Amino acid sequence: MSAIEFDRPAFKIEDLWTDSRWRGVTIQVIAIAGLFAFLAFIVNNTINNLESLGVETGYGFLSDPSSYDINQTLIEYDSRSSHGRAALVGLLNTALVAFCGIIAATILGFTVGVLRLSGNWLISRIMYCYVEFTRNVPLLLQILLWHGIVVHSLPRPKDAHEPLTGIFLSNRGFSLPSPVFEEGSSFILFALIVAIVGCVVFTRYAKRVQEQTGKIYPVITINLGMIVILPLIAYFLAGMPISLDWPALRGFNFAGGVTVTPEFVALWFALSVYTASFISENVRAGIQAISHGQTEAAYALGLRPNWTMRLVILPQALRVIIPPLISQYLNLTKNSSLAIAVGYMDIVATIGGISLNQTGRALECMSIVLTIYLSFSLFISLIMNWYNKRVALVER
Repeated sequence: MSAIEFDRPAFKIEDLWTDSRWRGVTIQVIAIAGLFAFLAFIVNNTINNLESLGVETGYGFLSDPSSYDINQTLIEYDSRSSHGRAALVGLLNTALVAFCGIIAATILGFTVGVLRLSGNWLISRIMYCYVEFTRNVPLLLQILLWHGIVVHSLPRPKDAHEPLTGIFLSNRGFSLPSPVFEEGSSFILFALIVAIVGCVVFTRYAKRVQEQTGKIYPVITINLGMIVILPLIAYFLAGMPISLDWPALRGFNFAGGVTVTPEFVALWFALSVYTASFISENVRAGIQAISHGQTEAAYALGLRPNWTMRLVILPQALRVIIPPLISQYLNLTKNSSLAIAVGYMDIVATIGGISLNQTGRALECMSIVLTIYLSFSLFISLIMNWYNKRVALVER
């Protein structure tokens, strides 16, 4: 029997509203067009009002000299540099404290979340008090508290503590030795890259062997060995091209090496401790979402408690932990804007603070700040959503 063919009716303009297949698309197109029209009206009206007041607009001021100093820079900068350079310094400072905060908060949060479920009553109660106290005290107060502790509890540079050779702790900051890269240092970098690639390959291989045979390789030990041994071998083969610049007290402060400012330490520590308290609750909820039968089955197979947590519970709990964890990473990055309270020169303090006051370009400066934070948030969301898809259950 031949299939019966139905002629599809010809498209008519009224189908855009009467046909359910087209109505949704039509409404969305109208909504988007209206949104863009509203934004265009706002921008045009703002520009006209500023021109009528004789206020200049544009981003040309970014090439003008900034005429102010920044206490911590990851790139070369002085008061003769441009506002654009100052914005770049602030961006890097924001990225640095956000990256360090995310790493520390993740490690501390997972540790506290697991210890909250410990069978040891004292440890679980201590972790409970830490979580409840930390997340219920405003972050700004914690930043100010840790900044005051760092500044007022440490001595002057003249009486600085030296816990290890070449490391000095004072109220001016933490002075550390800095590496000096000479000719041949690229070989060490190449060896480090090879070691990292080798770690990724070996980790995947070990996981595949474990899934197929149950054999467990000491992945962490072997990976650490590769990351340390390969660059170390390259270091000696290249003639030891990396030396250290040691800090030394000269006058009223230390010279040489690298100095980590008290502002950075206080901000990084406060952000890490505060965010870790929320991450720990996400971790605890994710672990408790896994059936206790999984733990009993692992114990029945002879797995030790630490292996059970690492190989059975946490891989399943990550599917519950990751989505709220993304929000905590975004919150930490945005909360770093409180850095101005202790004088840490991030993007808000540079282009959104001093540059704005000097140039009077409020719209331009704040648009730069908003764009940077939006870019950070979208980038973190992109990375974490990709990882979330990797650990998600695959339907068959």
